[in-house]
Amino acid sequence: MQTENQYIGDEKMTKMLEHYKCPTPLGVVKMRFAGAVCSPNLELRPSDVISSFWPSGQAPRLETKDEADLFFKFFMGLWDDVFCDVKSNSIRLPRVKTSAANAKDVCAARFNEVEGGFVEGFWGGKQDLKIPAFLAEVIDSLTDLAGVYNTLAKKLDNGGNLEEITATLLHTDRTVEKAIAFIIENSVLPRIDSLQRTVN
Repeated sequence: MQTENQYIGDEKMTKMLEHYKCPTPLGVVKMRFAGAVCSPNLELRPSDVISSFWPSGQAPRLETKDEADLFFKFFMGLWDDVFCDVKSNSIRLPRVKTSAANAKDVCAARFNEVEGGFVEGFWGGKQDLKIPAFLAEVIDSLTDLAGVYNTLAKKLDNGGNLEEITATLLHTDRTVEKAIAFIIENSVLPRIDSLQRTVN
C-alpha cells in the first residue's frame, strides 16, 4: 500500500531520527520496514512499526497535530520507498566500505539490520504466526546468518585475518539478500496488491 508521501532522503531522515532521539539507526529502520511489508501479520500497522523504533514508553511526544502529521508523513515516505523496493524485489543491505577501522562496527550494524531489522519486522511482534514450513526455514536461516556477523566480530577481536573476514562479510551480505529476495518472490509478490497498510 502506498500513501504517496515522498521520501525526504537518507540525510534528512537521519537528522529527523536524531532530532527525535531515536536509538534505532536508519539502516535498521529501513530493514524493519522491509520485514514489516513482507510480514504475514496483516494486523501489523506502520504506526506499530514506527513506535517500535523507541523503547517502550519512550516514543516522542508530538506536541501539535501539524507536528504529528509531518512526523508520520516523513516515516510514510520512507515506508513507500521501501514498499517500492519490495515490489521490485530489490531490497539491499546498506552499502558500506569495510576497513580495519570500521569492520567491527559493520558487523554489529549488519547483525542489527538483519535480526533487529528484517526478522523483527517480519514477525511484527507475533512469534506464533502460522506460516508455511519453507518460509519459517528461510526466516530461521536469516537469524543464523545474523549470527555469522557476531562470529566475524569475535574473530576480529581475536586478531583474525581482515581480508578473509571482509570476504566472508560480503558473502554473508549476498546470502542474506538472496534469502530476502526468495521470501519476496515466493510469499510477498503473489499477494502484493492486497497488502493494505495504513498509518492508523
